[in-house]
Amino acid sequence: MLRRRIITSAFGAGHTVRVLSTRASEVLSRLSISSTTELSGVYDGQWRGSGVVQESVCPATGEVLARVRTASPSEVQETLAKTREAYVQFRNVPAPRRGEILRQIREALAAKREDLGALVSLEMGKIRTEGVGEVQEFVDICDYGVGLSRMMNGRLVASERPGHSILEVPNPLGVVGVLSAFNFPVAVYGWNFALSLAAGNATIWKPSPTTPLCAIAVTKIISQVLEANGVPGAVASLVCGGKEAGQAVVESPGVELVSFTGSERVGRIVGQNVASRFGKVILELGGNNASIIMPDADLSLAVPAVYFGAVGTAGQRCTSTRRLYLHRDVADEFLSRLKTLYRSVAVGDPLAKDTLLGPLHTGSACEIYGQAVEKLRTVDADIITGGERYQRDDLKAGNFVQPTIALPKSVNPKDDIWSTEVFAPILNVAIFDELEQAIEWNNAVPQGLSSSLWTRDIRNVGKWIGPAGSDAGIVNVNVGTSGAEIGAAFGGNKSTGWGRESGGDAWKQYVRWSAATLNFSDAAPLAQGVSFTP
Repeated sequence: MLRRRIITSAFGAGHTVRVLSTRASEVLSRLSISSTTELSGVYDGQWRGSGVVQESVCPATGEVLARVRTASPSEVQETLAKTREAYVQFRNVPAPRRGEILRQIREALAAKREDLGALVSLEMGKIRTEGVGEVQEFVDICDYGVGLSRMMNGRLVASERPGHSILEVPNPLGVVGVLSAFNFPVAVYGWNFALSLAAGNATIWKPSPTTPLCAIAVTKIISQVLEANGVPGAVASLVCGGKEAGQAVVESPGVELVSFTGSERVGRIVGQNVASRFGKVILELGGNNASIIMPDADLSLAVPAVYFGAVGTAGQRCTSTRRLYLHRDVADEFLSRLKTLYRSVAVGDPLAKDTLLGPLHTGSACEIYGQAVEKLRTVDADIITGGERYQRDDLKAGNFVQPTIALPKSVNPKDDIWSTEVFAPILNVAIFDELEQAIEWNNAVPQGLSSSLWTRDIRNVGKWIGPAGSDAGIVNVNVGTSGAEIGAAFGGNKSTGWGRESGGDAWKQYVRWSAATLNFSDAAPLAQGVSFTP
């Protein structure tokens, strides 16, 4: 049982006492987050907030962890202005010096890795090892950014004109707006912030309304490093708030790049708004990812990978496995093994060491799960396992649902049960006979984030990663759909948004590119041999 104690609250008249579990209060106290007074949800060099109050609710217990005073409309505009001022100053800091500041931020985050990871588990709901792993991802991308700060190179292009050279020059872009989602309340901001800082930009962060504490804790750590180096705090601004705050960031002409992670529906609105003012946009939207299991696959590797891909983070990763295509020759054995794992999954407190399945993030997510399962039942899908909320007494206060495997009768990828992403631990299964058929199903949905093929036949690998293979942004072989590293660019195609973040060439989106032709000769010839002599 969770230990509980009475916390005296100072949230105003009529709110004098509330109950907070000891586990929660200990996590918050280690990060100096007050559970008894309203927290300031705005930072631009100073902490404040006079907007509406957001409650941070623990998805495992339903308890209110803290209350955050968000940004008022005027405070959002003030923060945008201060972020712009900070950029104008910071852009002139030499890139290696920016890298040194990022190195210090990396050290500060690493020192709080366990505590921040516990906060992610507490506020978002993912299990402890995943929460710590998410913070490690921020640490890793800082490492990447430190090296990148000495390698953000342009290039020299040969000129057709004698005594001329052409340079392609990267310079800082401006202000980067990051609108992050609840499911990765630390890492997604980290991907953007590390590259943005290394590039010489200032960043304004509008986190998910349901995970403000993670954003406040991270911003406090970063702000202390910036202050110690004499850098304006508004280089890493924060505005907690709802739709209106996000809309203000998206529509601001003073935000050169908007990075948005969220639903396809909202992403379409964000993309259109930013494009209408000729801004740059990075969209990380729906996943709906598939794994394909060939008859020669090593099931001892494939089964656990699909299990993690579908059940990990309670099915709330953008890269979660939602579709499973099994070759007929191995379908029965694979499902038998997978069903055994599903039925023995350790569900409970995400902070507990042995837990593998935590809660869904919100009550509304449970409703979406229930509606999706009911839809499967109405089309006569075979619910192999799961399909209900957990009824254990210690889980009833939280958002705990059973991971579900379903075998729909329809294999038409255009049907809603296949083409619509459900952000919950529901895995739909279909049986195929030829790889080409499975690839066609993989590609037939609107989304294109992650995909996975399990085989030991090099000929299958060639088909899978080639021009007629998977059209997703992540095309794995003998690796699950979930759990990408920071070294390669992360992102998807089609309605996933075509955005790329983290490693690879993603940094090139965070700079302003210029082509500079230099004439060091005694003549001024025109290109293409044009003659224009008066």
